Amino acid sequence: MNRTSVSAKAAVLGTAALALSVCTTACASAPQTGGTTTGASAGGAAGAYTWWDPYPQHDPSSAWAKRVDTCGKQAGVTIQRTAYDTTALTNQALLAGQEGNAPDVILLDNPAVSTLADAGMLTTMSDFGLDTARFDKNLIAAGELDGKTYGIPIGANTLALYYNKKILDAAGVDPGSIKDWDTFNAALKKVKAAGKKPITFSAIGTEEGSFQFLPWFWGSGAQLTQLDSPQAVAALDLWTKWVKDGTAPNSVISNSQNTTWEQFLTGEFAFAENGTWQIDSAKKAGFPTGIVQIPGKDGGTAPTPTGGEFITVPVQKDTKRYAATKKILECMTTPEGLVETGTTFAYYIPSTAEGQQAILAKEPGLKPWVDAVKSAKGRTSDNLGTKYPKISEALWTGVQKALSGSATPADALKEAQAQAKQATGG
Repeated sequence: MNRTSVSAKAAVLGTAALALSVCTTACASAPQTGGTTTGASAGGAAGAYTWWDPYPQHDPSSAWAKRVDTCGKQAGVTIQRTAYDTTALTNQALLAGQEGNAPDVILLDNPAVSTLADAGMLTTMSDFGLDTARFDKNLIAAGELDGKTYGIPIGANTLALYYNKKILDAAGVDPGSIKDWDTFNAALKKVKAAGKKPITFSAIGTEEGSFQFLPWFWGSGAQLTQLDSPQAVAALDLWTKWVKDGTAPNSVISNSQNTTWEQFLTGEFAFAENGTWQIDSAKKAGFPTGIVQIPGKDGGTAPTPTGGEFITVPVQKDTKRYAATKKILECMTTPEGLVETGTTFAYYIPSTAEGQQAILAKEPGLKPWVDAVKSAKGRTSDNLGTKYPKISEALWTGVQKALSGSATPADALKEAQAQAKQATGG
């Protein structure tokens, strides 16, 4: 973890960081429009510890800012917090590492952890002295690279299928009957026969499109190392047939997750694939709603991708600073602390079993989301690390080609696999 590696790799990794920006974290509940500074930048005054996060929508008077300040006080230091939007944060962090002026703590969207770790600018949690055994293995995996853990999740969000109960009741669909792709297709056909719109989702040609496709991709048994496997083709064929026969609107090709949600709130669609961050909005919809897990092809719950931030600790020249930084991290990740973060961001699911039990004691209605997070998977898991953005771009490109009709699902994914192999060098 020497700083020369940061200088050598920052320019290349900065491009990859841009591909990771997707509003699947706490940003999804409020737009991010720029940086809001609540203190000095990296390298603050003696006694002050610098903290960067991707939450400019939370100003210094917010509950989140007060929570960060409280953890600083418990550690015996003052925290100077700076907030950037997600993409700017990753790029600014790479620049700070290159200049040897990194902050003490950075909250990163989970796919960006491997980018900074590969650049050599993050400490490992074991070197830092923080035990990670209590965190759910499937969640902390997004912060791992080459067998080392470079951050800890402050919580997680993921995807499920929201449904309009009024439409399902009228169509005679029991959401509990949805167990696999066949039973889900049967439900969609009943909705269509009743004269209603079955489903909407986001298949836009960005990371959001890959994010929404991954549950179907993984749920088919496909792996990101082989984009053109028969299982992967089956998943894309499913989406393509939905668009072709009108089960899903043509607009999914350009839908962002927010656009998809706006479509669902019109009350015209039976199902919408969306995330934990829409829980409060769903409660305010003009019709009764519920959620079901995204089904696997042959049954069970499909693995869904995790959104959410990791606390990471950049390498510091003065290693004595780590003692207070460790106290800050410990404060942020107690069971009570994880619940407080979870409710502040309405809703993050805590990343430990104890934290999940604690939030369910306060919000029993979150159980389906806790279950979804338990079966979720990090996008950079399987040691994909910095290869993921390149694979993802190839994947969303293939999805776009198939849904637009310019290529069959098999041909689109064959091209995607060739593109990913060339981009990743293997």
